[in-house]
Amino acid sequence: MEFSIKSGIPEKQRTACIVIGVFEPRKLSPAGESIDQLSGHALSDIIRRGDMDGKSGTTLLLHNVPNTLCDRVLLVGLGKEREFKDKEYRDAVRAAIKTLSETGSTDASIFLAELPVKRRDTAWKIEQTVVVAMETVYRFDQLKSQPDETRRPLRKIVLNVPHRDELAIGEMAAARGQAIANGMNLAKDLGNLPGNICTPAYLAQQAKDLAKTYKLKLEVLEQKDMEALKMGSLLSVARGSRQPAKLIVLQYQGGNKKQKPLVLVGKGITFDSGGISLKPGAEMDEMKYDMCGAASVLGTFQAVAQLKLPINLVGIIPATENLPDGNASKPGDIVTSMSGQTIEILNTDAEGRLILCDALTYAERFDPEAVVDIATLTGACVIALGGQASGLLSNHDALARELLHAGEHTGDRAWQLPLWDEYQEQLKSNFADMANIGGRQAGTITAACFLSRFAKKYDWAHLDIAGTAWKSGKEKGATGRPVPLLVHFLIGKCKG
Repeated sequence: MEFSIKSGIPEKQRTACIVIGVFEPRKLSPAGESIDQLSGHALSDIIRRGDMDGKSGTTLLLHNVPNTLCDRVLLVGLGKEREFKDKEYRDAVRAAIKTLSETGSTDASIFLAELPVKRRDTAWKIEQTVVVAMETVYRFDQLKSQPDETRRPLRKIVLNVPHRDELAIGEMAAARGQAIANGMNLAKDLGNLPGNICTPAYLAQQAKDLAKTYKLKLEVLEQKDMEALKMGSLLSVARGSRQPAKLIVLQYQGGNKKQKPLVLVGKGITFDSGGISLKPGAEMDEMKYDMCGAASVLGTFQAVAQLKLPINLVGIIPATENLPDGNASKPGDIVTSMSGQTIEILNTDAEGRLILCDALTYAERFDPEAVVDIATLTGACVIALGGQASGLLSNHDALARELLHAGEHTGDRAWQLPLWDEYQEQLKSNFADMANIGGRQAGTITAACFLSRFAKKYDWAHLDIAGTAWKSGKEKGATGRPVPLLVHFLIGKCKG
């Protein structure tokens, strides 16, 4: 989809469709009032008759509006003006793009950036419009023999900014939005692929493609390399799989050589059966999404490279399957991690932390400014926070605040949970340094407590995206989260 930024009046727009807003009850936006005056009050007459009342998310497509140069006018409901905030703005954009796509519009001129959103500027509105628009038109149909081609795709969107001196700001915001959306699309595509295609080797190939396109440094560690590093915890998960495990290490250098890198660690379980601690069969197919942490790291790298951010970034992706086999790890097995700490595996379905802990130890060699791991780690996080917010736990309050702020800015929100020493007691083992589970209580917190034991040498944060990385049901599919949060976190680091 192509986006352009203009500062023009709606009366002179020669396009397939103009998009304008209507507040509840029946109040036209400034662009709507201009079109209404031009048309001899055709819009206000329609609104007065009750065809459009302005309720949030509603739309009304009008043809042949008198005296206009456009083919159609799309009215979008905004809800009550005093309640018009971030969510309502995104809902309006989503409703507009959905209607445009369903009615066969190939291009449109959108006048929504003029709307007042509390504490949000034009740049935010333009960026969000681009991200939401690309989210709305996203489809994963490349594995269907006959993809849906019943509608002409929406190809061009003109985003109008209120003032000419905001054109440059709008262009930068649109570019930022496109980079984020492209990164999300990559993460979605990888997440939506089935486990028989998206294997650890496939993830490594995607990293190679990224490295080639954007001139990144790449190293892929094989089993023998991980054995030499004594990554006994990570390799224990791979024992039941016929697919060889990979440790993918990407490096982007946009800052100076003296600048410490930020490190993203993404969980890459390309399919999780639970291992010997086998999961129930219902919805097990969704365990192809257990590599969405890895997918978000690759998507973030793509966005960072497209934006050419002046930072140094390292991505570490431990990738493997978790399957039952005669050689698979068994409950009660004890393994030795790269750090030298021993782990009693009480449940083989708590495998994500077993691959992440060795990756976190490996991160030490980069002398990082900070490390953030991203993982579909615990069902407990889904119970606690649902699909709205990712769980956030950290050993450094300032780092946590930066991530929370980035989430609020993008609508890709996180919620911080405590990482108190008292929870560490639940990980005690009679036979090893620690157990890999801490019981039913506070499952998300004890999982993070486990990881914190391998992240003592740097500032670290953990994002549990088990509830936010994908949707089930009718809208089943990967979401591309938390790519927006991560990209804006890294943009914030550039400003620092």
